Amino acid sequence: MSSFDFIWQLVCGHGSVAENYKAELARVWDEYTLEQQRAIYRSIRDKLRAGKFVNYNPVKAVRENAPQKRPPLILTMNDYYARYGTTEEQDGWRREYRPDEQRTVYIKEP
Repeated sequence: MSSFDFIWQLVCGHGSVAENYKAELARVWDEYTLEQQRAIYRSIRDKLRAGKFVNYNPVKAVRENAPQKRPPLILTMNDYYARYGTTEEQDGWRREYRPDEQRTVYIKEP
C-alpha cells in the first residue's frame, strides 16, 4: 500500500466528501517528502483520535497539518563576526553577497 492510500483511507474515514478531491489530493500529497507525509499523517491521525477538528476537505486537511518550514536564519557580516570572530563560513552558515542590498550576509537553514 502506498503512503497516499493510507492518507486517503484516513481522510475518507473522517467523513469527508473526499471522492471529489481524490485527484487533487494525490497531486498535493506528491509535493511532500516521505518524512513530511508521515508527519502529516500522524498529525491528522492524532487529532482525530483526540476528537479535535480536522478539515473535512482532505486537501485543506493535509495542507493545514503539513509541517511549517521555518525561514532561514540571517546574520549581517558584523553580527557574524561578533559571534564567531571570523568571516569564514562555519557551523552550517554560508556567506552570500546580495548585490541589490550591496552587503554580505550569512545564512543558516534551520
